[in-house]
Amino acid sequence: MIGSLAVRSLRRHRARTALALAGIAISSAMLLDMVMMSSGMRVSFQRLLEARGFQLRLSPRGTLPFDGEATLGGAQALVAALAREPDVIAVAPVLGGTVHHPRGDGAQTAFGLGIDPGVQGDYTLVAGRDAQGPLEVVMNRAFLATTGVRLGDTVSLAAAYDPQLRSFSGLRTVTVTGEARFTYLAAGQAAVAFPLATLQAMRGADGADRLSLVMLRLRDGADPDSVGARIERAQPRVTALSTRKAVQQAEERLGYFRQLALVLGSISLVVGFLLVTTIVTVSVNERLGEIAVLRAIGVGAGRVASQVMLEGLVLATAGATLGLGLGLVTAQWLNAILSGFPSLPEHIAFFVFEPGDAFASLGLLVVTGFVAGALPAWRAARLPIARTLRTEAIA
Repeated sequence: MIGSLAVRSLRRHRARTALALAGIAISSAMLLDMVMMSSGMRVSFQRLLEARGFQLRLSPRGTLPFDGEATLGGAQALVAALAREPDVIAVAPVLGGTVHHPRGDGAQTAFGLGIDPGVQGDYTLVAGRDAQGPLEVVMNRAFLATTGVRLGDTVSLAAAYDPQLRSFSGLRTVTVTGEARFTYLAAGQAAVAFPLATLQAMRGADGADRLSLVMLRLRDGADPDSVGARIERAQPRVTALSTRKAVQQAEERLGYFRQLALVLGSISLVVGFLLVTTIVTVSVNERLGEIAVLRAIGVGAGRVASQVMLEGLVLATAGATLGLGLGLVTAQWLNAILSGFPSLPEHIAFFVFEPGDAFASLGLLVVTGFVAGALPAWRAARLPIARTLRTEAIA
């Protein structure tokens, strides 16, 4: 009965209630988006690193993977030593760099990877087959679309290009055997992948028996940080970066996103609280005579207070429900805008919906709405009955 009375009270002024619901929905949508943003980068980055099942990444000492042009020498010996590690079940060596496709008087550039096709973790094959032979290559859609090359075509690629002399070095004519979607590259970035030995030979002395990165897949139950520390002691020229450490470093670099989310999320809670408090207070003020009559015929103060607080709960619950849908729509829109940042991996998302965090935040807003009705409920419960009835009768 208390619930039906609360709903009827809100339905008396439908326009006002609708405007209040719209305001609460916007507040809850902002709160949801801020919660999604505070954890979105961390969750999506972690999923990106774990997508291919490699838990450790080794780069030249003091550097991050592909954070510069530093490379590791003695590639074959390093890979062999890592393969002997008891906790390592797969070793994926990678050499990266820029490659050039001659076009007219210039060149089309792309990011080139030298990989071991049998254990690579940098791309997913979309069409065709992997590049197995020394003069075979896979390309992503961006490179195929830019050059007009198709699967089965041959194409010239070089490791270096001198724009002054318009000359190429390390030039190879290779056959396109497959189309791939590269996991860690930005959207629209042209990329190709060769067998590792091919790219090393194309780069000459700069690539001979060298690597940019080594990715390791570990056995189940192995601790990546412990394995990484052991490898660093055995191989002092490398830095071992586990997925957990990589996520921590990313969070440190993007800490302002979390601070922004905390500030805006707190503001949305305050706005929701003020909206509910204002609407319920106005509703109580309009029904002082009705409340006094109820008290006069024996309705308890606690029952009156419960009805008032329930009005705040109904408002907050309905607004949070509407805000859930609105927040998901705006998150997709904002994510599409922010994903256009240059050099950002295609699969990174700024907003990630985590059901537990999202519903906890909206639940907090509902509780806030319930608490927001406490002040007007206290006033309604302590209303002086005789004075209020006399004032209402005179009015």
